[in-house]
Amino acid sequence: MTDQRRTAAGNIPAGLLEVGAIRRPHGVKGDTYIDLLTDREDRLAVGSRVWAKGAWRTISYSQRLPQRWLVHLEGFDDRTAIESLTNAPIFAEPVDDPDALWVHELLGTQVVEVSGVIRGTCVGVLANPAHDLLELDSQALVPVIFVVSCSDGVTTIDCPDGLFDLND
Repeated sequence: MTDQRRTAAGNIPAGLLEVGAIRRPHGVKGDTYIDLLTDREDRLAVGSRVWAKGAWRTISYSQRLPQRWLVHLEGFDDRTAIESLTNAPIFAEPVDDPDALWVHELLGTQVVEVSGVIRGTCVGVLANPAHDLLELDSQALVPVIFVVSCSDGVTTIDCPDGLFDLND
């Protein structure tokens, strides 16, 4: 649910989503730490590709650590080489999963209750331990667990009575 779209100038191919960032190198053989912005761990599977600093990079090794990932990218076989990518954001192609909600698809949609009441526009999705929250332009927060569907610019929600009482 947490892939994010980055709208930045530069040479990032259209349609890619920001999925993480390369952090500091680890050791002298070209390994590096990566922080993911997504819960899709398959983004760092061996053989997968990510876009970083103007080119596609292929992952040749990855290991999940408690706070981040330890990764080796093909062609970066020493510390000096991988240092050139330190703090670079990484991008990947969207994943085709019809059962998933994606941040980039929720942003900008009109949020409407199943009863037809319009609640506002989704301006953000906030990470929350229990469930991510839709942030509406009305400043209301709606747990994503109440999202019924999202298509054609409309996010339909089925929420309990009283959720919007503080905002009304």
